[in-house]
Amino acid sequence: MDWLQILSNTASSIISPATLGYALAALGLAMHFGYAGLINMGIAGFMAVGAYGFAISTLTFGFPWWLAALVGLIGSGIFALILGIPTLRLRGDYLAIVTIAAAEVVRLLFLTTAFDAVTGSADGLSGYQGSFQESNPLDARAMYGFGPWEYNGTAWWVRIIGIITLIIAIILVWLLVRSPWGRALKGIREDEDAVRSLGKNVFAYKMQSLVLGGMLAAAGGIIIALERAVSPGVYVTSLTFFIWTALLLGGAATVFGPILGSLIFWALQTFLSNVLPAMVKAGILPFMTEIQASTVRYIIVGIALMLLVIFMPQGLLGNKKELTFVK
Repeated sequence: MDWLQILSNTASSIISPATLGYALAALGLAMHFGYAGLINMGIAGFMAVGAYGFAISTLTFGFPWWLAALVGLIGSGIFALILGIPTLRLRGDYLAIVTIAAAEVVRLLFLTTAFDAVTGSADGLSGYQGSFQESNPLDARAMYGFGPWEYNGTAWWVRIIGIITLIIAIILVWLLVRSPWGRALKGIREDEDAVRSLGKNVFAYKMQSLVLGGMLAAAGGIIIALERAVSPGVYVTSLTFFIWTALLLGGAATVFGPILGSLIFWALQTFLSNVLPAMVKAGILPFMTEIQASTVRYIIVGIALMLLVIFMPQGLLGNKKELTFVK
C-alpha cells in the first residue's frame, strides 16, 4: 500500500471545502442543540437552502457572488422562521421529527420537475461559480502551497473564503454565547420553565437561535457549493447524521468543538476511503470488492456515532457538566 499517498490525501482534507462547510454547519447545529437544546434533525435542509439560494441567484438572476451568498443566508433565515413559528413549542422528540421531515420536503422541492428550469431537478445546478472566480486575486493556473496543501489559485480562493467565513462565524458565536443572551440561552437549554419564570421570552430566544444557526449552516452549504455542483442527492438525511457526528465528536456545547469534530471526521473519512480499497488490492480484505470496502467507512461512522452518544456525549472538548440535558 502507498502509505505516503494515503497520508497525503488525508492531510489534504484538513482544509478542504467540505471540511470547512461541515465545520460551519456543525457550528450552526451547536447553536441549536448545544446552546439552546433544540434537537434539529434537518440541518441538511438549511444547507440546501443556502446552496440553492446562491446558485439560483447567480444563474437565474445574474447576481454577483457576494449578493447571491447573502440571498442564500437570508433564505435560510426565512426558512428557519417558517419552520420555527409552528414547531418551537413542541417537545424535543417531536421537534426532531418535524425538522427531519422539513429537510426532506425542501430536498424534494428542489428535486421535482415542476421547477426544473430553475432548480435543475435531479441534475442539479452547475456553472454558477463564474462571478466568484472572476473576483479571485490569485492566478487561477499557478500552484500555491506545499506538500499535500498545494493547490491552484482557483482551489485556494475557495479555501480562503471558507476559512475567512469560518473565522468570522467562530468570533460571532464566541461573543454571543458569552453575552447575557448566550447565558439566557443556556438557561433555556437546562430548564426553560425556570427562565420563563424570570420573565424571559423563551420562544423568542429559541427562534433567534434557530435563525442564527440556520444561517451558519447555510454558509456551510454555500462554501461546499463553491467547489462542486449543487445536487438534491447531496442534501439527504445521511448528511444531517454526518453533521451530528462531527458535532458530538468535538463537543456540542463548545465553540471550537464543531471545528475539531469536522476536521477529525473528514480526515477519518478520507483515510478510510483510501486505506480500505488499498487493503483489498493488497489482499488483506479478500472477501470484498473495492467498492464494498469504500462503503464500510459509513458503517464505521454509524458505529462511532452510537458509541459517542452512549459513552462520551460531551465530546472531546466538552464539559461533562455542560450537557446534563442529554442524560
